[in-house]
Amino acid sequence: MNAIERNDDVKAPRAVERIIQGQAVMDGAGVKINRVLTQPLQRRLDPFLMLDNFGSDEANDYIAGFPSHPHRGFETVTYMIEGRMRHRDSAGNEGLLENGGVQWMTAGRGVIHSEMPEQQEGRMEGFQLWLNLPAKDKLRAPWYRDFKAADVPAFTTPSGAMVKVIAGASHGVAGAVQRDNTEPVYLDVTVPAGATFSQRIPPGHNAFLYPYRGSVTVAGRTVAARGMAIFANDAASDGVMVETTEASRFILIAGRPLNEPIAQYGPFVMNTQQEIAQAVEDFRAGQLGEEAHAH
Repeated sequence: MNAIERNDDVKAPRAVERIIQGQAVMDGAGVKINRVLTQPLQRRLDPFLMLDNFGSDEANDYIAGFPSHPHRGFETVTYMIEGRMRHRDSAGNEGLLENGGVQWMTAGRGVIHSEMPEQQEGRMEGFQLWLNLPAKDKLRAPWYRDFKAADVPAFTTPSGAMVKVIAGASHGVAGAVQRDNTEPVYLDVTVPAGATFSQRIPPGHNAFLYPYRGSVTVAGRTVAARGMAIFANDAASDGVMVETTEASRFILIAGRPLNEPIAQYGPFVMNTQQEIAQAVEDFRAGQLGEEAHAH
């Protein structure tokens, strides 16, 4: 295991630039959400556009789900911690997202989809991350894949951290999804009390961490549960180091910025207002779903 451990040996960990508390919002047909990565942070956390954390034991908070809605110009990554959600889209895809499962959808030129709960009671908890596409790929053909919990590579470090690698790589373990342009890293890490977890990240990549069970300590700062720590980009840093005094669980996300203009109107994210107007026009003309289905 030593060789693997050395692979992610971080010598100069990044500092925390700031800690963000999420906004309580309603989305879909009235689902209660903690929106952590909001629109004003899109530039700072490029290529990531949004991060939502939903979690409730109250069926009324989630039962209405997310009825049919369109997307164009980016990718959505839905990660289910607990619960059952069914996906259907205009490209003819259907899948059931369950405990520990991941759904990765590249909207590309356009897709209309719905995500509806398949449970009447119990806990529903998870995350949805929006990952931007480079200008050259914004109108590409839609793509979709469901990963069951067992399809997501996982490993345990010598210090006892259990790591699920949704995207990118960690400690020599390649994740379920790889992307060339944005090079996303998406990890779900469960750490016992008193343990340390390190992850190498190129200095130019934007990175953030969100604990959702317990608190963690990063570069001397405590990050409480449901707070997002944005890491400083320091040319001399080679990664991040996370320490715990209590058992905790967090997601760690990093990616290579696209440094392209961002134009967003609801579920459409393009580079110019003109492209946004075209997206709205195509949607109104019924071309978003039709186009996806034809391919």
